[in-house]
Amino acid sequence: MRLENLRPTKRVVLRIALRACLLSSYFQVAAFGQVRVYPEPQQMEVLKTDFPLDDQALIVLPLRASRNDSFLASLLAAELADRYGVALKTEHVATLPAGKRAILMGSINNPLVKDYCSRHYLKVTDRQPGPEGYVLQVSESLVLIAGSDEGGAFYGLQSLRQLVDKQTEGARVVGVRIRDWPYKSFRGIKLYLPGRQNIPFFKRFVRNFMALYKYNKLIVEMNAGMRLDRHPELNAGWVEFARDLTDTRRDRPEGPQRQYQDSSHYDTADGGVLEKEEVADLVRWARENFIEVIPEIPSLTHSYYLLTRHLELAEIPEAEWPDTYCPSNPGSYRLLFDVLDEYIEVTKPRMVQIGHDEWRMPWGVCPRCRSKDPRELFAGDVRKIRDHLAEKGIRTVIWGDHLLEAVTGEHLRPRVSPSGYHYNIPGGLSAAQVEGLIPKDILVFNWFWNDAEDRPSDPGRYGESDDLWLQELGFQQVYGNFTAEIQNYGRRSSRSSVLGGAPSAWEATTEFNFGKDLLEDFVGCASLLWSTHWVDREQLPEVVQAMMPGLRRNLGGKDLPSDLGAPVVPLRIAPHFTPGPPPKLLSLDATGLKAGRLNVGNLVFDLADPSSQHGKFGVIATTGDNGGQRATEEAVGIPVGVDVSSLIFLQACARPASSAPGYTYIFNFPDTADLLGWY
Repeated sequence: MRLENLRPTKRVVLRIALRACLLSSYFQVAAFGQVRVYPEPQQMEVLKTDFPLDDQALIVLPLRASRNDSFLASLLAAELADRYGVALKTEHVATLPAGKRAILMGSINNPLVKDYCSRHYLKVTDRQPGPEGYVLQVSESLVLIAGSDEGGAFYGLQSLRQLVDKQTEGARVVGVRIRDWPYKSFRGIKLYLPGRQNIPFFKRFVRNFMALYKYNKLIVEMNAGMRLDRHPELNAGWVEFARDLTDTRRDRPEGPQRQYQDSSHYDTADGGVLEKEEVADLVRWARENFIEVIPEIPSLTHSYYLLTRHLELAEIPEAEWPDTYCPSNPGSYRLLFDVLDEYIEVTKPRMVQIGHDEWRMPWGVCPRCRSKDPRELFAGDVRKIRDHLAEKGIRTVIWGDHLLEAVTGEHLRPRVSPSGYHYNIPGGLSAAQVEGLIPKDILVFNWFWNDAEDRPSDPGRYGESDDLWLQELGFQQVYGNFTAEIQNYGRRSSRSSVLGGAPSAWEATTEFNFGKDLLEDFVGCASLLWSTHWVDREQLPEVVQAMMPGLRRNLGGKDLPSDLGAPVVPLRIAPHFTPGPPPKLLSLDATGLKAGRLNVGNLVFDLADPSSQHGKFGVIATTGDNGGQRATEEAVGIPVGVDVSSLIFLQACARPASSAPGYTYIFNFPDTADLLGWY
């Protein structure tokens, strides 16, 4: 815990060692293998020599450098200066300077890179290692990044960023030879448009997480979170909708007679509205980091944002907040296409995600639709939107659950609301309907890849039959809501129809939410999508724990004083240990707690042995009432004695805490996790 309001008179970090039982392996670099490059490159050899980073080294560019080559040089120079205190100059040269240590980065079209690869017989072409592939070599005198294309050069730089080690004076690059390329072409993350106060976090997440770990697609759900000049009423309704659900402490509204409605996603843009210039800047930032933005504009379902001020277009206008528009009303498409066009003008996408999942509308209520086949209405809705986008050269992406009867049932499915109301909701399209009515150039997000866990007829397949069925129907697919828990991934992902995957953040784009709920999914999926050296699922928690200090620094945008070279001084707290554990404190056995020296990254904690402390137990704080007896034991007034830049606590819990996903309490994200403690 850092005490940021202290003005230090000494650059000192005090180490306060509370009693702990930690798995030290969580903090070992060994979790990554020999060096910390993640995802693990396809081919890598660790060398015994390193490249010193000091003011004698140069970043070199050709005389006529491309825009991308100059961008790589400026990005590296800025990171070395800001994070490692190393100021490297950039020089434009005709040939590599003799007798000087140099860093050379670029695609094979860079004349310096091309000449070096030719003279040293390095096979780097547009086909070797291939699109987004690169070669990275680090020796005592040269750092070379040679990309098959500009994307490959960029991803080579991301590996280089992970190989920089801070030294007592300056820094170094670990010596390696790497030849690397992506396993899958679609490596995405789905999230919500950030609110204004979270734009800095969004940019850090894009550059210092997504790009660093080689993601290349960003699916951004928009709703009415951008200023819509053609329909300002949607922005006004969106803000009112978010405020109402926040004030009434609901994650979603119910329909008439307590019918179950779609999730609301009202924390998109933090329930507010960004200006078009802000959204365009986010798209530009992502593209600068070789990440394609795919706007998600929910349609048919999850369409609260379209209907807040247009109840006349709702399938059930009597709903408090309708979630589905009427696909039989031409006005629905006039409104939707206006919104689509305005987002397209700002984001200029190659693909648009149009939703279409979880169609839960009570069938037969709408007088325009009740005499029609809901499956044909669904297919017609998809075609209308797809054709509108295709005229602009934009590919359509949908969530694919309603394309498979095995996932959403046949034709109509019965439901009963908590009030006892009986109704039917639409099921999936038949195979013949999908074959004849749905264009096959649509990209399908397969979020039911683990669906067979509920199907006794398909034991041990874990949704693989759904993958095969989509492929047989002629679709390309992406694993949506992706996690590292996928079964049989090697076989399933090798099929030509599977382009890749995208884990999802179904909660506001904030550092708190992502740090608490999503990093394991994001880290694990990065390995599955880029490399063929996949992290074992059982080891993934240890890998994530080992990465956490760097992840927190990158996502928070702040270095800890102990990471910047400040001396770390232990504070002896044994004299302040409490007499013993409070009665009935979770049956805690003090003999199981670790004693002695514990290494945590670059920190060392000396843990006193309770047996040597005359029966005293350590420092204990409790938050429960322990069977009606709230514990009163506490340590107070431990003197520090000096003004410090930060305090480092080593803390352990007597039992696991609970943590619910952020989307369960959109109105109060901190309430989704137990309070760990306070100082």
